[in-house]
Amino acid sequence: MSETGGYFPRWRLKTEGRILPDERLPAGQTIVLGLQHVVAMFGSTVLAPILMGFDPNVSILFSGIATLIFFVAVGGRVPSYLGSSFGFIGPVLVATGAAVGVANPNIGVALGGIIAAGALYALIGVIVMVAGHRWIERLMPPVLTGAIVAAIGLVLAPIAISSASGVGPATPDGNQFSRWIAIITFAAVGLVAVYAPGMTRRLPILIGGAIGYIAYLVFANGMGYGAAVDFSGVAAASWFGMPTFTAPVFTASAITLIAPVVIILVAENLGHIKAIGAMTGRNLDPYLGRAFIGDGVATMVSGAFGATGMTTYAENMGVMAVTRIFSTLVFLVAAAVAILLGFSPKFGALIQTIPGPVLGGLSIVVFGLIAATAGRIWVENKVDFAEPRNLITVGVALVLGAGNFKLDIAGFTLDGIGTATIGAIVLYHALGFAGSRDSDRIA
Repeated sequence: MSETGGYFPRWRLKTEGRILPDERLPAGQTIVLGLQHVVAMFGSTVLAPILMGFDPNVSILFSGIATLIFFVAVGGRVPSYLGSSFGFIGPVLVATGAAVGVANPNIGVALGGIIAAGALYALIGVIVMVAGHRWIERLMPPVLTGAIVAAIGLVLAPIAISSASGVGPATPDGNQFSRWIAIITFAAVGLVAVYAPGMTRRLPILIGGAIGYIAYLVFANGMGYGAAVDFSGVAAASWFGMPTFTAPVFTASAITLIAPVVIILVAENLGHIKAIGAMTGRNLDPYLGRAFIGDGVATMVSGAFGATGMTTYAENMGVMAVTRIFSTLVFLVAAAVAILLGFSPKFGALIQTIPGPVLGGLSIVVFGLIAATAGRIWVENKVDFAEPRNLITVGVALVLGAGNFKLDIAGFTLDGIGTATIGAIVLYHALGFAGSRDSDRIA
């Protein structure tokens, strides 16, 4: 990627147009864009540990540390933010016997399995670096990586719609107020991205989210149309404080249940790198092995202290698609902010006051862009959808993802991302045994 030949690129200053990974914006703009990526990752990075019964502040802290580990592993050449992986939720809950959304009494057992998954993930990265990445490409060609990326976006869609609709224990069907706030939010994002002047056009998620938040405060806190935002938690929280760390416990049963999540992580990371490569117009495949190692080591370090497994975040990929800014220096800022958040209960409490409908509105944009990126992968790689093998594989993967098709195999639960990923890989190669004939094409 760089003409310098050094391990890290020499980031060239650029102030307009698409900003590539080895380019940079002025310091002030870089800091603001880093904050925007923190906003994008925050909802999922907090939600995943909450669902598993982990301490969200620990996961926020280690999402920043994980991003730094990944940055070093890829030599600052692949723009990515690492956050809590949703792929671990099902296996962790099964392995620990915990209920969704309550304090997990067996976090240590889960951490042992998470570390094992990270070690296996890093080992795959080493194999890719030694043997090359071509076997990964043969296993998952563009038609499959596009399908996986689309499935990731689609499987996340119900989460976005649920949040945007205000669905909760007291309102299982949601409410219209929440839906209108979500509409205001994603409309604001679109208007900023298309019509805002100068630098502000690069901050659609941050500004759109702020507009949605202000609208919510006006209509809920000011006019009583919805549940008021409660700032008491912010007032009560201390400015600085140590998160609660937990030591791992290694058991064969938990490792057996949790370690196979690495299949999903590899597919996610591959899909993200392919998508970023398509958006930047650069071949990032030579960094696949490093990316797997970085993600694997980050997951091991995270699990060693009580945080969730980590993965490259599609949410931040969506932000890059909107802003067209891929400078890896932006993610150093985001990582630093996340680390500060991990040590600041007050700031974390403030971010957690962002209303669900606002996060839902932002998620609709970001998750939608993830799914849409699949189209770019297919177009730029000239995937032939007149070929039945491609058409059927993608069609099945999209429906499995969109419907969140779940499958239990020997006590291991695959959700929509897992079934879409593994199902697409198996189906594509199974259909390839007989070869393809032009005469069989679907019109």
